[in-house]
Amino acid sequence: MDVSAQLRISEFINDVQSVAPEQAEIIELIRELFNKASQVLSEEIKYGGLVFLKSGSLIGGIFPYKNHISIEFSNGADFSDPQELLEGKGKRRKHLKIHTRQDIDLKNAIFFIEQSLGSTPKGQ
Repeated sequence: MDVSAQLRISEFINDVQSVAPEQAEIIELIRELFNKASQVLSEEIKYGGLVFLKSGSLIGGIFPYKNHISIEFSNGADFSDPQELLEGKGKRRKHLKIHTRQDIDLKNAIFFIEQSLGSTPKGQ
């Protein structure tokens, strides 16, 4: 990742931290899940959030809102979602609403992150 991208990501997280420290912490935890799941992702600040690209294609992102964090998945409509945790009415994109740190596990975010990478999820 180039220095300017790293700087924009740091500024983004610092901006969230200054307004909502708990949201910044949640963003960092979700970011870590994406980066642990794949070493080939690139990150950018776009559309008001932190997005992840694989081979130049947008696969998802993390977006802060007033009362929650949204983990967006570009092809979420194709995901296995037996507990019907994904939200959204779009043809392709779906998202998880994360309100607390615990929601990351309760809503099994890694299950959907792995699917966004084209990996077979390790369990639901």
